[in-house]
Amino acid sequence: MTPQPGLPNAMERPHFIGIGGAGMSGIAKILAQRGAAVAGSDARDSDTAQALRAHGATVHLGHAAAHLADDATSVVVSSAIRADNPELARAAELGVPVVHRSDALAALMDGLRPIAVAGTHGKTTTTSMLAVSLSALGLDPSYAIGGDLDAPGSNAHHGLGDIFVAEADESDRSFHKYAPQVAIILNAELDHHANYASMDEIYESFETFVGRIVPGGTLVVAHGQAGAAEIAARVRGRDGLTVVTYGEEEDADVRIEDITPRGLASEVTVRLDGRSLTFTVSVPGRHYAHNAVAALAAGAALGIPADDLAAALGKYTGVKRRLQLKGEAAGVQVIDSYAHHPTEMTADLEAIRGAAGDSRILVVFQPHLFSRTQELGKEMGQALALADSSVVLDIYPAREDPIPGVTSEIIISAARAAGADTTAEHDKDAVADVIAGMAKPGDLVLTMGAGDVTDLGPAILARLAG
Repeated sequence: MTPQPGLPNAMERPHFIGIGGAGMSGIAKILAQRGAAVAGSDARDSDTAQALRAHGATVHLGHAAAHLADDATSVVVSSAIRADNPELARAAELGVPVVHRSDALAALMDGLRPIAVAGTHGKTTTTSMLAVSLSALGLDPSYAIGGDLDAPGSNAHHGLGDIFVAEADESDRSFHKYAPQVAIILNAELDHHANYASMDEIYESFETFVGRIVPGGTLVVAHGQAGAAEIAARVRGRDGLTVVTYGEEEDADVRIEDITPRGLASEVTVRLDGRSLTFTVSVPGRHYAHNAVAALAAGAALGIPADDLAAALGKYTGVKRRLQLKGEAAGVQVIDSYAHHPTEMTADLEAIRGAAGDSRILVVFQPHLFSRTQELGKEMGQALALADSSVVLDIYPAREDPIPGVTSEIIISAARAAGADTTAEHDKDAVADVIAGMAKPGDLVLTMGAGDVTDLGPAILARLAG
C-alpha cells in the first residue's frame, strides 16, 4: 500500500461549522480516521452526526461561540456558513485560521492520485460508482462523496491505496482548488444563479478547473452533452493534457454501443481500445449508464484494466437519494430522488417511467432555492408533466433569503400549462395524507428535491400501511 500522507498542522484539531453536511462530514470523517481530534457543530442531531461521534469526533448541537475550543488549529467552513455565525466570530477573536471546505479536501488529496468528478449533474453517482468499484477490486481508495452509499457516514473513507476519488463542486468555484490526475466533466449547464450569470462564466470556471489537472493527466468528458463538448473544444491541444471523450456518438473515444433496460438495471456495451465490453449497471436510466461509462474511462486512464473495472462496476447498487427505494406499503413503492434541476428531474422521471411499465407515477416535489426557481421554475414545471400526478411543496430556502414574487406557483403554473395534474401543498406534514388519498396499488411515489422532502418517504409509507 501507498505511504500515507500525514496531517497538515492546521488539521490536527479542526472545528467544522455545519459538520453534518454531506461535504463537510466526509472531510471530517477522513480526518478523524487519519488521527485528527475532530470537533464541530450542526443545527440539529442526525444519523451522520452519530456516525461521526462513533469515529471519535465531538459534535455540538446548535451554533455557539463556546463550542469552539481554545486550542482549535483551524475552523472549517463551507460557502453556506454566514458571516455572522458566532463560532466564526469566536475564531476571529482567537486568531484561529478559517479554512474553506475545498482547501481542507485539497490537502487530503495531496500526495495521492486524485480523480475529481465535475459536472452540473451526476457527480455523486459517478464518484460513488468509482468508490464502490475500486474498493471491490481491492484498491482501497480514499473517497469523499456528496451522499451516503448504504449507511449514515458512508460518504467518505480514508483508504490505504493511492487513489482519492472526490466530487469537484462547481457551485462556488471551489473545484479550482484541486489538482487531479484524472478529471471527469459529465455535463455543464447554467445553474447556481447566485454565482454564475451566464454560460460563458460557467465555461470559464470549468476551463480553470481543467487547467488544474496535473501535467500528463487526463480529462474524461461527455462527447454528446453540449456544455461539456464546448469545454473539451476549448481545452483540446493543451500541453500535457489527454482528452478522452465518451458517449453514444460514432466518434467518441469510448463509445457506448448499446444500453438495454433490465427492469431497475441496465446492460451496457461499450467499445474501448478497439474491443467491446458488456457490463451491468444496477440502477435504471440512460444517464446512470453514461455515468458508469465515465467512471470506466477514468479508471482506465489511471491504468486499471478495463475488464476488471467493468465487472466491478456491477457491484454498485445506488446511493441514497438517487432513485433510492425507500420501501413498499399497500402495493405502493416509495422512491426518493435528489433531483432538483430540470435536467435531473427529467432524467429521473424518464428512468422511472421506463422501469414502471403501466404503473402510475406520483411525485412530491420540493423546489430547492429561490434563485433556482426564479431562473428555472418554468422548466421544472415542464419536467413534472412526465408524472401522472404531482404535489408541489413550498420552496426549500437552504442558504438563501426569499426573493419577492418567487414562489412554487411559478412551477405549478408551468406544469399545468404543460398538461400536468399538479396541486400545491403548503403544509409538508399533510403530504402523507394527501398521497395516501391519491395512491392505488401498483403506483410509484417519488419524493423529489434536494431539501428535506426526503423525510416524507417513511411518513408516506407509514400512512399507506396504516
